[in-house]
Amino acid sequence: MDIFSHIKSAIGIILGLSITHLLKGAAKQIQHPGRSKPYWVHSLWSFYLFILLLHFWWWEYNLHDIQHWLFAEYLFVIIYIVVYYSVCALLYPDDLKDYKDYEDYFYSRRKWIFGILGFSYLLDIIDTLIKGEAYVHHYGIEYPIRNVTHFVLCMVAMRVNNRLFHGVLVMIFIVYEFSYILRLF
Repeated sequence: MDIFSHIKSAIGIILGLSITHLLKGAAKQIQHPGRSKPYWVHSLWSFYLFILLLHFWWWEYNLHDIQHWLFAEYLFVIIYIVVYYSVCALLYPDDLKDYKDYEDYFYSRRKWIFGILGFSYLLDIIDTLIKGEAYVHHYGIEYPIRNVTHFVLCMVAMRVNNRLFHGVLVMIFIVYEFSYILRLF
């Protein structure tokens, strides 16, 4: 087994757990709608994370171009995917006993959710730099603008409690992510 296959396996396990957490949380809402009322903004953020995780898996394929891996790079990539898992775990807690519903939960945990999600966009820049200068330049100026803008919007989302703002923001993130993926790949 080459080193990339080994690294890809570790990433795949954590990515699989992340997607499982999202799917299991969504299924629980469908199975028991009376226990915890779903909230459309929360559900759309979960969908966005699902798309982001699929994009991450595709994006990480380019790690195969790295010929010589250092443990620090390996550790960084693992930390990066753990950050995504953390957001997924925050979106679907084990129980909602202390909250009225997912809407109440989402707004009470928005600082954590958007703080960690925002951090992921900064990690993404480092991840891209690890893949090499040619890789960075391949994506042009839109890539750093995208990541910085997403980071800033996440920092704003941490502080804003307005339901309309969060509803519009998640729709913008989803539409942009689909557009970005379709234009790149």
